[in-house]
Amino acid sequence: MKQVTNTIVMIRPVRFRMNEQTAVNNYYQEDTGIPQEDANTKAQNEFDAFVKVLKNVGVNVIVINDDPSNDTPDSIFPNNWVSFHENGDVGLYPMFAVNRRRERRPEVLELIESSGFEIKNIVDYTEAEAEEVFLEGTGSLVLDRVNRKAYCALSPRADEELLIEFCEDFEYSPVIFTAYQTVNKERLAIYHTNVMMGVGETFAVVCLDCIDDKKERKNLVNHLKSDGKEVIAITEDQVNSFAGNMLQVAGSGDKRYLVMSSAAFRSLTEDQITKIEKHCAILHSDLDTIETLGGGSARCMMAEVFLPKGL
Repeated sequence: MKQVTNTIVMIRPVRFRMNEQTAVNNYYQEDTGIPQEDANTKAQNEFDAFVKVLKNVGVNVIVINDDPSNDTPDSIFPNNWVSFHENGDVGLYPMFAVNRRRERRPEVLELIESSGFEIKNIVDYTEAEAEEVFLEGTGSLVLDRVNRKAYCALSPRADEELLIEFCEDFEYSPVIFTAYQTVNKERLAIYHTNVMMGVGETFAVVCLDCIDDKKERKNLVNHLKSDGKEVIAITEDQVNSFAGNMLQVAGSGDKRYLVMSSAAFRSLTEDQITKIEKHCAILHSDLDTIETLGGGSARCMMAEVFLPKGL
């Protein structure tokens, strides 16, 4: 089992804007009043520059263009609707926002197969949408693929029963907690786990301050430490700069990188940077428009491909 991959799928946006359907519980989104055409152009420029940064260090990026006819403003965040696994399984996930459900396009899977990867089985949870039950892929699930643990902060977009079903199907153990952020002096559930934590091969970046329940916090730390991870703590302010939304990837020569936005990088202290760089190099790119309007960042934009290579 591997924790990091050299191949990621990214969806180039064509209708990017602030999605009003997700803003009801994604408190990181901000409406700047920018015209949609300008927002989309800026997002495309940030996307293209980000892809270049990744390709420059040897990450295999499969870029797929969004379909304009679907009018999917959040298609730039594919990790919420699909996950790819080493045994050839693909997970398809139920999405909270109705307009995000159109992101699940069969041609995306076909293009991945045509890139030389083998899909053996599709595990489809999307029928849960009819019951208003959601689990948004590796947004809701932060997977330790080697130690078979699925870290999940419960929220309106991460249902506990469906998480348990995922863990039974994919042979993971659930590590369940609730993560909060302060919104207008109120503690509200963070919509996606991957906003406040990321797990690498030998370390984890996590905002422990987001977990108000001391037992849940201690349980999370114990799981990470028992698996030999160095726990690198970040603050809620840093989470607001998307410092929790990071992903470790492999580049040329199997060199490891922790990928994040430039805003996330700027929010880190020298001590945190030193701790991360003991484990791998840091890679960052400017994603300001995508973060402000989309309420997601670098990790959300990358769907990792762990599928076996086809014949």
